[in-house]
Amino acid sequence: MTATTSEAREAAPDTLSTQAQAQRSGRTPGARRFGDAFSPMGRGRHRSALLVGLAAFILLLLLWSAVSYSGMVDPLFLPTPSDTLLAGVTMFQSGFGSDIGITVFRVMGGFLIAAIIGIPLGVLVGTYAPVSSFLEPVFSFVRYMPASAFIPLFILWIGIDETEKIAIIILGSLPQIVLMVASNIRNVPMSLVEASYTLGTNRGNVLWKVIVPKASPDILDTLRIVLGWAWTYVIVAEIVGASSGIGYSILQSQRSMAVDQIFVAILTLGLIGLIVDNLLVLANHTAFKWNNVRESE
Repeated sequence: MTATTSEAREAAPDTLSTQAQAQRSGRTPGARRFGDAFSPMGRGRHRSALLVGLAAFILLLLLWSAVSYSGMVDPLFLPTPSDTLLAGVTMFQSGFGSDIGITVFRVMGGFLIAAIIGIPLGVLVGTYAPVSSFLEPVFSFVRYMPASAFIPLFILWIGIDETEKIAIIILGSLPQIVLMVASNIRNVPMSLVEASYTLGTNRGNVLWKVIVPKASPDILDTLRIVLGWAWTYVIVAEIVGASSGIGYSILQSQRSMAVDQIFVAILTLGLIGLIVDNLLVLANHTAFKWNNVRESE
């Protein structure tokens, strides 16, 4: 009986000690979760994260309302939220939706081409040293050249049609994708590769069945980040030389001092970006559930 009791005590779950520590600290479970969220690399609950994010937007809206409705800033330079909403209704009734559509087409067209070319190149650069020595300096060199600086050249070489805007997006996105995907590949633990060789896997299978699958969640996250930069490239291209699109709408509004319409265009860009960003995060979590389990441990 004594041995059984001692074994039971030894096998008691660690939760008892955790509860005891919590009682000694005098903190409720909710307070502990709140404190843990502020620990380095701490994670909060999904619902709590949504509420905190919503609160941030509400705070920004309240700040904007306080500054604009109080008259602290001239309405010519800072419209009120209600004026911006009315301007948005007018713009959509006047065909602003078509400008949104053409901008989305340009961004996604150029970005998909850059991704199709950049992902394989990034995998090769990150995997094979000779390929890295040959291509990485070139893409590093091009990466520091602002894509917007090429707009005058592309207008001279290509014109101001859709090809020019898509080319600007490809030029701005491709070097980033190649180098960041290469970094994702290099972040794969070498222990996995060595274990694969130990089990008799050949070089081709190590690349396509170990390295690429392990790096795939990070590669998708890289695409999400670079897509945000692609939106910047297309807006600059549309402002400089275009007859349609959100950037063109911003330029036309600036010429007529319609600041409320500029706000509508900028907020539309932010809303589209937020939607696309969350869709890609959802796709990452759905496609790579095993990675979510690993991160939560």
